[in-house]
Amino acid sequence: MGEKSFKKGFLWGGATAANQIEGAYNEGGRGLANTDFLKYVAPNERRADEATFEQTYASLQEAKAHEDTYIFPKRWGNDFYHHYKEDIALMAEMGFSVFRMSISWSRIFPTGFEEKPNEEGLAFYDKVFDECHKYGIEPLVTMLHYDFPLAVCEKLNGFESRETIALFEKYVRTIVERYHKKVKYWLTFNEINMSLQSLSTCSGAMRDHSLKGLDEEQLTFEVVHNMLLASAKAVILVHEIAPEALAGNMVWKHVYYPKTVRPEDTLQQIFDMNLNYYFYDIQCKGVVPYYLDRYFEQKNIKRNYSPEDIETLKKGKADFLSFSYYMSNISEYQGEPMKFTGLLPDQSRNNPYLKMTDWGWSIDPVGLRIALNQLYTRYGLPIFIAEFGIGMYESMDSNHQIHDQGRIEFVEAHLKQIKEAIKDGVDVFGVTYWGWIDLVSSTTSEMTKRYGFVYVDADDYGKGTYNRYKKDSFYWYKHVIETNGSEI
Repeated sequence: MGEKSFKKGFLWGGATAANQIEGAYNEGGRGLANTDFLKYVAPNERRADEATFEQTYASLQEAKAHEDTYIFPKRWGNDFYHHYKEDIALMAEMGFSVFRMSISWSRIFPTGFEEKPNEEGLAFYDKVFDECHKYGIEPLVTMLHYDFPLAVCEKLNGFESRETIALFEKYVRTIVERYHKKVKYWLTFNEINMSLQSLSTCSGAMRDHSLKGLDEEQLTFEVVHNMLLASAKAVILVHEIAPEALAGNMVWKHVYYPKTVRPEDTLQQIFDMNLNYYFYDIQCKGVVPYYLDRYFEQKNIKRNYSPEDIETLKKGKADFLSFSYYMSNISEYQGEPMKFTGLLPDQSRNNPYLKMTDWGWSIDPVGLRIALNQLYTRYGLPIFIAEFGIGMYESMDSNHQIHDQGRIEFVEAHLKQIKEAIKDGVDVFGVTYWGWIDLVSSTTSEMTKRYGFVYVDADDYGKGTYNRYKKDSFYWYKHVIETNGSEI
C-alpha cells in the first residue's frame, strides 16, 4: 500500500457566500435581504470582540431609518454579480475543481412570499453554473447562507414560524428542479449551529421580535428545531428531484479543550461539544439525541417534536457532512445549569499555546485534524471541509503586488493536518478555502479583513476600482492544486 494522501479526484477550491460577494442588491429583480441592513462600524467605534452581524428588530428599524447615512457593505460585496466571468476564469487559472457558493433566496423570491420565482434571478445563476462548467469546475451550492428575504424576517420572524419552512421548501424545490443537471453537491444551511450564538444571522429570527412572545432560550431552540426540519425536508427534496445529487449539512465545527485537568472543566468540554454534535446527530443520524434533555429541563425549554417531525428528521439524513473550521476554544466549568462557552472567541479564555490572528481568533491547525477525526469516528460519512481561512490586514505595493506569506504559512499548516487526518483514515473528499477572493467579512461587515488569494481593490466604504490582483498566495495555491497536495 502506498502512503495515504489526497486521493485522485480530490476536490480543490474556494468558498464564498452570495451576501458577501454578489452586490447588485437592487438589480435583476432581487428583493431586499436582512443582510442589506447590516451596517459597517469603524474599528475605532466598536469593541475588539464585537461582531456586527447580529440583527435585532430595533437595530433593523434603526438601519432603515438611517438608510441614507449608514454604510451597508453587503449591498455591494466584491461585485461578483458583474465580475463573475472574470472571477471564474481566475478560479480556473488556479486549477479549482469545485466552487462553493450560495444562492440568494431574495434573488429568486424577492419577498419570499411570491408564488412564481424571479426568472431574471434564476437566469443569473444559470450563467454562473454554465461558466463554471466551461472550465470543469463543479459548483457546490449552499441553499441558505445567512441572507433571508427581509419580508420573511419582519412578517414571520424567520424560522420562528413554521410557515417559513413551507416558504423555504418552495424555494428549494424551485432551485433544485432548475439546476439539478448543473449542481451535483448541495448544502442546506450554512453553519446551522451559529443560531446558538447569533440567532438572526443564521435563522432570520430576531430575539426582540418573537411573534409568540417567547423568551430568548425558548425562541432559540424552537428556531433550531424548525431549521433542522427545513434542512431534512430540503434533503428529501434533493433525493426526490435529483437522485444522482448529494445533499450535505454544514456546521461551524469547534474543537474544545478543557481549561484545566479539573474534572468539572472536562464536563464543560463535553457539554460544549454536545451542542456541536446535537446538529450533526440530527442531520447525519436522523435521531434526536438524549444528552441535552437535562439541560432543556433545567432551563425549562420545551421541545415540540411530533411523530411526523421525528419521521421527517429520520428520512432527511445528509449524504455527507461538511463544516467550517476557524479556531478552537477553551471550556471552563461555570456551574449548573451549564452555560455554553460559545463559538466566537472570548478573550478571557485564550489558549496560551496558540498564536492569534489580528482579529483575536486562535490559530490551531492541529485542531483541524482533531475535528476531522472526531467527526469521522462518530459518523463515518465522507467529509467535505467547506471553510477554513484567515483574515489579514493587507495592502498593495506600487506594482500591484501583495506579499501574503502569512496566509501561505497558515494554509500550508492546515493542509498538512488535513493530510495527517487522511493518513489517520479519515475520508476527506474536498476542501474549499474560505474567501478565495477578498469579500465583505460576515462578522464585521468590512473589506479590510482580507481572506483572499485574490485582492479586490475596494475599501470598507465601497470605494475603489474593484479590479482583481493576484497575491503571492494565488501562485502558491495554484501549485498545491497542480501537485494534488503531494508537496505539502
